[in-house]
Amino acid sequence: MKFLTYLSISIILIGCTTENKETETTPPLTKVKLITTKGDIVLQLYNETPLHRDNFIKIVSDGVLDSVLFHRIIENFMIQGGDINSKTAQQGDTLGSGDLPYNIPAEITPKLFHKKGVLAAARGGHPNRVSSSTQFYIVQGKVFNDSLLNRAETRINGWLAEYHIKHDSVYTDQLDSLIVAIEAEDWKTFSTINSRFRELAKDYEDFEPYQIPDAHREVYKTIGGTPHLDQNYTVFGEVVSGLAVIDSIAAVTTNDLDRPLKDVRILKTEIITE
Repeated sequence: MKFLTYLSISIILIGCTTENKETETTPPLTKVKLITTKGDIVLQLYNETPLHRDNFIKIVSDGVLDSVLFHRIIENFMIQGGDINSKTAQQGDTLGSGDLPYNIPAEITPKLFHKKGVLAAARGGHPNRVSSSTQFYIVQGKVFNDSLLNRAETRINGWLAEYHIKHDSVYTDQLDSLIVAIEAEDWKTFSTINSRFRELAKDYEDFEPYQIPDAHREVYKTIGGTPHLDQNYTVFGEVVSGLAVIDSIAAVTTNDLDRPLKDVRILKTEIITE
């Protein structure tokens, strides 16, 4: 009897010790403040995407994002910033290609999706879906019904088909040529090869199609977002304060290239310590 009592106590103590260790090893969520000409936005970075989290902390700490513009704004979709060339850009300058000379490996997970207010990484057309080192977007989005979500699901799977066919061993040579074109900034060749992949992907079925989970559907039907980007871009944080500021920025007048006619600037960024 004494042995059983001792054993029970030991199990409880071991359980508590394990739980404490898990608590101790779980890093706290980092918050970042964007002080903009339209008001303050507070972002919380996800621990599920550590490469993007750590990179964002670094570029904020280094002041990389101070004075950049929200250079691409589409109402009911998203606001995009982080182009380092936008700091000194004049009205009429074309923006969207400026960042630091490295990329971040994709961290795309089924759990994270494009609900209103999420922070996600912008990227180019690299077949590995690598993210820009500095450019990001914050989702404004809109509310969807089931019919529109079904159409978004079709778009998601179209992009996933392109991704998977590019990594099919049958097309290794074409993939290598595509990457060479990207590294050489030979956009004409890139466009030609990418268009071939896009056509082939229309009939490609050697992957598991994505279905928007019911829980995500409910969020899109109530809070809103941009579901067609799910599973193709890395989501790595969300707005915890300042959604009204996002709406205000998204409502500004823009030109044909989606750049605001009146600059919307991130004046300063800072890590929030609690």
